[in-house]
Parts: sequence; C-alpha cells; structure tokens
Amino acid sequence: MRDTRIQKALSELGICSRRAAEDLIRQGRVKLNGRPVQVGDKMDMAKDLLSVDGRTIRPPKKQEFIYEMLHKPRGYLTTMSDERGRKTVMELVADIPARVFPVGRLDRDSEGLLLFTNDGSFANLLTHPSHGVAKLYRVTVRPRASEEQIAQLAAGVVLDDGEKTQPAGVRVLVDEPERTVLEMSIQEGKNRQIRRMCEAVGLTVIRLKRNAEGPVKLGMLQPGQHRPLTKQEVAALRASASKAVRRERTQTAQQRAEQARQRGPLRSERRTDR
Repeated sequence: MRDTRIQKALSELGICSRRAAEDLIRQGRVKLNGRPVQVGDKMDMAKDLLSVDGRTIRPPKKQEFIYEMLHKPRGYLTTMSDERGRKTVMELVADIPARVFPVGRLDRDSEGLLLFTNDGSFANLLTHPSHGVAKLYRVTVRPRASEEQIAQLAAGVVLDDGEKTQPAGVRVLVDEPERTVLEMSIQEGKNRQIRRMCEAVGLTVIRLKRNAEGPVKLGMLQPGQHRPLTKQEVAALRASASKAVRRERTQTAQQRAEQARQRGPLRSERRTDR
C-alpha cells in the first residue's frame, strides 16, 4: 500500500533531509517506477522502485545510523556536490564508511560545528523550523556595535524579506573601537540569518563561527576534522528538539484556547417563530 510520502522515504533511506528531498522532487530529479513525482506523492516502500538522478535507491538490508560532527573551515560549501567544481563539505567526510548528509547548513564564509547523519528522522527533528534547537555563534562585526544595535538584535529585527526574527541571546565578548565580537544564540534556521540580522541594524559580519548546537559543543575539534557523536550527545540533541516540540504544542494550544475565549460561547440555538 502506498502510505509513505516520497520525501519521507528519501529521508529515511539516508539520501538527504526531507526539506532537501522536496527540492530534489521539485527539480524533477526523483522518479517512482520511472515516472517523475510531485511533493506529497506517496509510495509503497516494499514494492515501488524509487530513483534519484537515474540511480535506483534500494533500502539497505540493515540500516546502521551514523551521527558525526565536523569543524567546517571557511571556503567550503554545505552541499552534496557543486556543478561549478567548488569545494564542498562532503570532501571532508569522504572517509566516513556510509553515505551521510549535512544537517542544516553553514554558508561558504562561515565556520564551526556542522552535523552529519544518514538518519533522516533525526535530521528532520533538528532542522524543522518549529523545533527550535538553539545554536550558539561567535560573531565579529564592523564597525563597533552600539548599545542600541545590540538591543535591536536581542529583541528581533525585520529582515530584508520583511520577516521578523525571534528574540536572540546577545552578549558582548570583545568591544574595540573598530569592531565588536558578539556571542549570539538563535533558535531559528533562516538562510544566512546571523549575517542578515546584523545587516538589518547596520553591521557587517567579518567572521562567523558556530560553537554549539543544542547541548553539543565544538570543543577542541580542529578545522577540517570530524568525529562521531557520543550516544549521550545524540540522546541530548533528541531531547532538546523534543522539548522544543512539546513547548510549541503547548503554546499553540494556549493560543487556540485564548482565541476561543475571546470569541465567547458559540450560539448553536436558532429561534423558530411559531
């Protein structure tokens, strides 16, 4: 029975995250039994034949999940491949004995902690917009940041697309006449968010490094090196994301209850003249 969405199947098979799978589908690179599919189409994991870029995707006999962390250096793209031949993070994890993909992204000029896995459910849990796993960055900006600019970043700013960011944790680490080094913590994952937040208040990011994601810290891992996550780190990441899910559900329920209270009791009775 066709009961599994194709983007979920690609994620569970360790090809990419669900969000990346949706992009592959929209680009026409995914086929089911030889025919192009649409986002939302379903498949039978036991019977249907799935392919990406003409390559048949076969479920492994026994799935062994891998969870890895990389210290991404500057100059590498966070992508599986690049048609222009630029360096990608996949070159740095080529020695991992399984096909893995990055969880989230860091732009080319950014560095720091980047997670990899072949567990699609784990990747989706961490990257889903509503799950809010906090990420900690060391951000060097020019010119010197004023108290007003720091307060704006902390309160949330309107980005170039008109969307306002959530409140952020902001702390000054170094304050010099020509630059400021900030520690920033955000729970969202918008494209180039830290850079765009700083641009919105008149600051230019000259260096950006992610030092932690949830409870997992980069530590002393050197640029270009990677290591497996411990079982405790994987469990802590799951717990952090799950806690955010529960918090989101509670907030949604409270908002609906408040909306219902403001509307007042429903009047289902209808008068009938006799």
